[in-house]
Amino acid sequence: MIGIFDSGVGGLSVFREIRKVLPEQSYIYYSDNAHCPYGEKSREYIIDRTRAITQMLIEKGCEIIVVACNTATAAAISTLREEFPIKFIGMEPAIKPAAQATKTGVVGVLATAGTLKATKYIDTRAKWAQNVQIVEHIGQGFVELVENGSVSGPAAETTVSASLKPLLDAGADTIVLGCTHYPFLIDTIKKVASETYPSRSVTVIDPAPAVARHLVEVMAEEGIEPASKEGYQIELLASGTPDNLQRTFDTLL
Repeated sequence: MIGIFDSGVGGLSVFREIRKVLPEQSYIYYSDNAHCPYGEKSREYIIDRTRAITQMLIEKGCEIIVVACNTATAAAISTLREEFPIKFIGMEPAIKPAAQATKTGVVGVLATAGTLKATKYIDTRAKWAQNVQIVEHIGQGFVELVENGSVSGPAAETTVSASLKPLLDAGADTIVLGCTHYPFLIDTIKKVASETYPSRSVTVIDPAPAVARHLVEVMAEEGIEPASKEGYQIELLASGTPDNLQRTFDTLL
C-alpha cells in the first residue's frame, strides 16, 4: 500500500499522476488540512506534523510514503528517512528541465516561502541554473484558492496575476510550479500568461509526472508489489473536514 500526504488537497495533483502509472495499487491519501498551509510554518512544526502522519500511515499498512508537498519535503524528509524504516519519495524542484527548456534564458519559480528558503531548493538551483537567470515569487493566495476549489474565474486570475506577472515582466518563458497545490491552477496560469504577453510562448512545468516515475522505480527496487485487481482500495483521510478533499478527488481524479 502507498501512503501519500500533503498539507491539503494539493498532493492530489501528484496522486493523479501516480494513478496513471500504478492504477491498481492501494492508496491512503492524507490531507492535513486542519494545519494548512505549511508554507509559513516553522521547520520544527512541519517535522512534528509529518512525523505523526507517517506513524499513522505505517500503522495502517503503508509500505512506501510519498511526501506530496514541496514544503514538507524540504523541511522534514531527511528527518523522516532517519527515523522510519521505509522509503520516502519527495518532491524535487524542477529547475533542471526548466533550465533546459527556456528560450529567453529566464526561468520563473512559483513556490511557498518555505520551499524557496530550503537548502534542497537552493542547492538544486545552484547546480542546474548556472547558465540561466532564476526569478522567484511566492504564490500568494494560491493554496487558499485550491483548498476552496476556486481555481478559475476572475478572482483566481487576479490572484494568480499578482504573483505571476513579476516573473513574466522579468522575461520568464518557463514557469516552475514549486508547490503541489499549484498544478490545479495551471489553466489559469497559462491564461494569465497568454493575456499578459500574447507574443510569448510560456511553458509551465509540473514536477508530478517525474515523481510518479521515480516512485515506480523505487517500488521495483524494493520489491513492493501492486494489489490484486480485486483487492486494491483508496482511502481518503483528513485532519480537518473531509468535504473539500472528497470533492476535489471526485472532480479531478
